[in-house]
Amino acid sequence: MLSYFIWNGSPEIFSIGSFSLRWYGLLFAGGFLVSQQILIYIFKKEGKPTKDVDTLTVYMVIATVLGARLGHVIFYQPELFLTDPLSIILPFEFSPSFRFTGLTGLASHGGAIGIFIALWLYARKRKPGQNYLQILDRIAIVVAITGCFIRMGNFFNSEIIGVPTNSPFGVVFMNRVEQTLLDKGNGKNPIESLSITKNTDLPNGANGRVPLQIYLFFTTGSDPVSISSYIRTNVKYYLSQLDEFVDEPVSEPARFKLVEESSGTIAARVQTFGIARHPAQLYESISCLFLFLFLFWYWNKYKNDLPPGRLFAYFMIILWSLRFSYEFIKENQVDFEGDMTLNMGQLLSIPLLLAGVILLVWTYRKPKNLTS
Repeated sequence: MLSYFIWNGSPEIFSIGSFSLRWYGLLFAGGFLVSQQILIYIFKKEGKPTKDVDTLTVYMVIATVLGARLGHVIFYQPELFLTDPLSIILPFEFSPSFRFTGLTGLASHGGAIGIFIALWLYARKRKPGQNYLQILDRIAIVVAITGCFIRMGNFFNSEIIGVPTNSPFGVVFMNRVEQTLLDKGNGKNPIESLSITKNTDLPNGANGRVPLQIYLFFTTGSDPVSISSYIRTNVKYYLSQLDEFVDEPVSEPARFKLVEESSGTIAARVQTFGIARHPAQLYESISCLFLFLFLFWYWNKYKNDLPPGRLFAYFMIILWSLRFSYEFIKENQVDFEGDMTLNMGQLLSIPLLLAGVILLVWTYRKPKNLTS
């Protein structure tokens, strides 16, 4: 049974020259816009000045971006401080040519730390009903929905992928494969377009290996001899190098068949095996959505008698427990994690999870008249 899903959606919405608008950036920004509207609703219900939401949003955006970027570099790529410090803060690259990239490499644990610091600075203003724990409670609600948007952006980027699986939820991420095969950078690529489908003639293999057919359509005037040569050398090489997404052993010859289209052009049917993986980004995105619904329901039900810190404690316990668990079905982000019993994401989640447990116990043990 060929129960897997092929994902080759483009991470870009459109591009103009070296600038491109990506789904990740749109969803990242959209998460904050939705969060802002939810905070306005919460502040109105609680009789707090809604103008404070604008200030909070600025704190949140800056803290999330800076914290997540610095967190990624500190936890996963500390060598950048010495080898390429400008790449830490610049949203573009100069080599091999100028290209807008955005801030690539963001760590949620770093974003969390940045938010904790930013909200502590905000809470120092000592506004009524907005002490540190009370603000953390409200922000926890919207951080959950923002996380839902961001992880969906990761899915569009085909990043933070899961380990291979034979489950019916497996996703074959083929966007990088499609981009590589269609790349015109060398000026000698005869492939005009392509499509990727399931290959129903072959059974699934072990460890997430699933049969695929890549239909390659070549430019007008391409002859069968040159096409065959291009597939045996270039296409074969590209597929063998993209071993994160396809299983194409270098030692085996390319498997393909040429077909003449009705228009007279030549097409090729290339057989290969994709690697179905857990869509870990979608698991986390859906989990964040349900976490948001739970936190919003809890706030709405108990907002008039909510001990400061309790909502935030639930958020910390649930979010970091899920993150710890999902790491078992996610590929390691960097090579050094391969030698670790628990990866970096899990090690960073443990203290945050324990902090949530301690805070939750504190909110139940502290006298009620001292928690409001």
